[in-house]
Amino acid sequence: MSWVILIVSGILEAVWATALGKTEGFTKLWPSVIFGVALVASMGGLAWAMRDISTGTAYAVWVGIGASLTVAYAMTTGDEAFSLIKVLLILGLVGCVVCLKLVGHE
Repeated sequence: MSWVILIVSGILEAVWATALGKTEGFTKLWPSVIFGVALVASMGGLAWAMRDISTGTAYAVWVGIGASLTVAYAMTTGDEAFSLIKVLLILGLVGCVVCLKLVGHE
């Protein structure tokens, strides 16, 4: 269950990071509200998952998921330029996250 919570928390990291970019310095209400709610839920989930998953692994997975989804979303919406090298780097990051799960408690 900790891994599911961690993955959802990583997704929420992408939500709050994207919302933060849309707050325009916290001058826009709804992006600011989405940022705050997603931030609290994401951090809470990360903290909960870290009860069973080591800090280094949990944090790396959380950041990897959040960063990958944030960049992928930005490229999909046109906020960031699409490039093959970015896609390959994101896939490499996702591969590293998956491998962290696979090696587990070694």
